Amino acid sequence: MSRRLFLTTTGAVSLGAALSACGGSGGGTGGASSAKPVSQADIDKAMKTPTELTFWTWVPDVEQEVALFEKKYPAIKVKVVNAGQGVAHYTKLRTALKAGTGAPDMVQIEYQAIPTFTITNSLLNLAPYGASALKGRFVDWTWGQVSGPDGEVWAIPQDTGPMGMLYRKDIFDQHGIQVPTAWDEFAAAARKLHKADPDVYLTNLAANEPAAWHGLLWQAGAKPYTTSGKSTLAISVDDAVSKKLGEYWGGLAKEGVISTDPDFTDPWYAGFNKGKYATWLTAAWGPAFLSGSAKSTAGNWRAAPLPQWDAAKPVSGNWGGSTTAVTASTKNPIAAAQFAQFLNSDPASAKMFATKQFFFPATKALLADASFTGSAPAFYGGQKVNQIFADISDTVSPEFQWPPFLDQAATDWTETVGKSLAAKSDTVAALGTWQSRLTTYAKKQGFTVKGA
Repeated sequence: MSRRLFLTTTGAVSLGAALSACGGSGGGTGGASSAKPVSQADIDKAMKTPTELTFWTWVPDVEQEVALFEKKYPAIKVKVVNAGQGVAHYTKLRTALKAGTGAPDMVQIEYQAIPTFTITNSLLNLAPYGASALKGRFVDWTWGQVSGPDGEVWAIPQDTGPMGMLYRKDIFDQHGIQVPTAWDEFAAAARKLHKADPDVYLTNLAANEPAAWHGLLWQAGAKPYTTSGKSTLAISVDDAVSKKLGEYWGGLAKEGVISTDPDFTDPWYAGFNKGKYATWLTAAWGPAFLSGSAKSTAGNWRAAPLPQWDAAKPVSGNWGGSTTAVTASTKNPIAAAQFAQFLNSDPASAKMFATKQFFFPATKALLADASFTGSAPAFYGGQKVNQIFADISDTVSPEFQWPPFLDQAATDWTETVGKSLAAKSDTVAALGTWQSRLTTYAKKQGFTVKGA
């Protein structure tokens, strides 16, 4: 389940390096408006031509899904390679792309990492290969994550992480706490619970987890990064919406009524098992993850949407998920593009990801499939958790964007905002420092930074 973690260290590229790579990577098709569609005849011919493709992915046992593709297209053989995860995966990919040799045809890539590679023209625009026709099959916001302003399609969605709240029903019942539906109710419950039992916190907002912060920014309607073209970037990580989050979470951390323990560590796992945390603000992959990591608490957990800033307009953010992209350097663009599309849109393959790897779906059909949404795991008291997160997925905004240097944003967040949460210092001031650091970095890389 570790591949579900939101891996933020995707690596940065300078604009100078990016522009250099634009000239050297080759194979790009440009915007959809200028790209000539590939004919069905050419597609049919390519799929009957003996070809070997290489697919870099960290997904366990993905050979099962690949076999479905090879069965439909017996002339095409796919070599699956695990090149690593997170830093290792993306570093190897950039190195191979820069060298002009050794890069895969298809590659697993997380939503937030896509801008890091589109800015260098390293991904193939899949629109001319029929990908645009798949738009209606996927949850709307996921298509916003993989498409460009001119109709480009840079990848095909595979799984997602709409955010909700897992909570300990037994702890809530013991202390007379109602499931909070608004953030002010959540804060009141945090104070009530910790006062009643100083060993228990309503939640843990990990000070080392920029992914969760970005998901909460997403839910609040923030637009921390907005790109225009290849070289203009608006950075707004300390605007009014961001400061609202800073005051809220920084205030709760200062009061000591929430914990800020580093996540995915032994003490953090122990915290769940011994009842230190009464909720986990997590993504749709969280239920499966928690059921394997906190077995001693089986039957006590339930799921609910995140508390809301505006009850009249229920919204959520996303944390995690990935896609299948095709590198611009592939020698077999048609076959590679068809693989990316088949792997994630074929009903049998998509369902296999949900039932074998326990990925949370990106296709509308699977999110409406009673065999998926009707699952009622005993760990959650028989609650239909998948249905709850399927409903949450419909509330995720399609407008959230990522910067072309996510690793820098993540590092700077941890050293500013994250540090302030852990130290119970001024989180709003830390947001200003984060803004300043990112603005300085972006300018040094050659970006024109709006509003700076």
